Order: sequence, then structure tokens, then C-alpha cells
Amino acid sequence: MDHTLVALVEDKPGVLNRVASLFRRRNFNIESLTVGHTSVPGVSRMTIVVDADRTNAHLVEVNLNKLVNVISVQDVTPDRAVTRDLALIKVKADATARAEINQITQIFRGKIVDVSQTSLIVEVTGTEEKIDSMIDLLNPFGIVEMVRTGRVAMVRGEKSVPTMNGRRPALKSVS
Repeated sequence: MDHTLVALVEDKPGVLNRVASLFRRRNFNIESLTVGHTSVPGVSRMTIVVDADRTNAHLVEVNLNKLVNVISVQDVTPDRAVTRDLALIKVKADATARAEINQITQIFRGKIVDVSQTSLIVEVTGTEEKIDSMIDLLNPFGIVEMVRTGRVAMVRGEKSVPTMNGRRPALKSVS
């Protein structure tokens, strides 16, 4: 079973390297890692997915909380959360295959974002299972290239995950 951890970290050079080094040193395995800005200047949000059969999620959470630039960490797995993954999939598509690929794309509420003489690029957002299912249907056409973002998650309702625990990110000095 996968566990989804959400961490708020200071938006500073080297923070991602420190997190990756922690995973390497402790021999933790990462299924996916997604990092992006938040609405708070100077704070980034990491969504880390670990396979609980191979890596103890609680141990990952405890060790991440020890890092200096980590503001807070929370395992959102037990919470009701919205999770999404984004994939761009380049598929071989001659004139006859385009209509069928377009139909599959519409069924999955995806979009065709690029068309060339020999291929299409499909964009799809959803759960990992949804994207895996779409990939299974596109495979017979020939997948040329694919990229996935990894999981992002947000807890439903009023709860905000994770809290800042009263900490403020260190502001960058302006010279």
C-alpha cells in the first residue's frame, strides 16, 4: 500500500538535495516526489509517495521532520484526500488512428495538445489508476514517449495539510 506524505519546506537552494540525501542515507524508496510553490511566499510543498511494504512511512515522516528546512510533514493517507497525477503521452497516430485515439482521450476527459503527421500528444489528469488504464488502451497504437508528474494530494474540506506549526519561513535577504 502506498502512503502519501505532504511536507512544507522552505523554498531555498539545497532543500531538495537534503531530502534526497535523507532518502539515500536511510535507504528509503520513493515511488514519486512532486515539488511546487504554495500560496505562501518562501514555502514549497512536497508530495512524497512511498510504498509502505518497502518503506516505513512513519519513519520517513519522523526523519523528514528532523531536517532544518522542513516546516511540517503529515501523512495524508488516512485522510479523505483528492489525489491527481498528470501525464503527457506521445502516441503514434496516422490519419486512420486519430479518430480512435481522440475517442479514447475524450472518454478519459483528456486533451490532445499536439498533432503531427505521425503522432499525437495526449494530456490526461486523474488518479494513477485512471492514467494507467488510459495507457493500457493507448499501448496498441505505440507509445513513443511518456512523462508523468507523480502524485499530488490535498485533503478535502476545511482541514489544511500540513499546518505551518507556527513556524515562518526564513525570508531571503535582499542585497
